[in-house]
Amino acid sequence: HVQLAEYGGGSVQAGGSLRLSCAASGDTNRDYYMAWFRRTPGKEREGVAYIYTGLLFTAYADSVKGRFTISYDKAKNTLYLQMSSLKVEDTATYYCAAQKGGSSERADDFAYWGQGTQVTVSS
Repeated sequence: HVQLAEYGGGSVQAGGSLRLSCAASGDTNRDYYMAWFRRTPGKEREGVAYIYTGLLFTAYADSVKGRFTISYDKAKNTLYLQMSSLKVEDTATYYCAAQKGGSSERADDFAYWGQGTQVTVSS
């Protein structure tokens, strides 16, 4: 199993930037399909960015493409989400997640989740 812990959330004004980090521990000597999801009250979890830690290919939701960058540092076992040009609608609780043996973008297919970190963007 792998344990995930996010940090780096906070409050920022629209147009600003923020970087989220997710430290992985436990069974990190294998590759995972990792992702950042976000959730706002009353809405379903939304996958915003995905990365395969083996080959480092990435994918993004249309809503964040060109503004967010996902990356993974193998030496530190840490997942990042660099968020730029933030909008009020990016306000949410952000979660990192990991999936082994697959590349599904469905939240239900990710077995490992962090506790979440709040991002608030004000106008």
